[in-house]
Amino acid sequence: MIYCCEEHAEYALETVINESGRPPALQPVEEKELLTKTCEYCGQPAVYVVANGYSHTKYGR
Repeated sequence: MIYCCEEHAEYALETVINESGRPPALQPVEEKELLTKTCEYCGQPAVYVVANGYSHTKYGR
């Protein structure tokens, strides 16, 4: 699962595809997490979470 800003969303999608070989799920960060999650690439506030679309995790449904 990768938290990312708008600018790095495409890079996060490509990373998950390259690692898993499957299409990822792109979801907005939940409102309660907006102030605590940051982009893993630049440190700006995260607006998306990218996860393996076939994962059993909350974001991979």
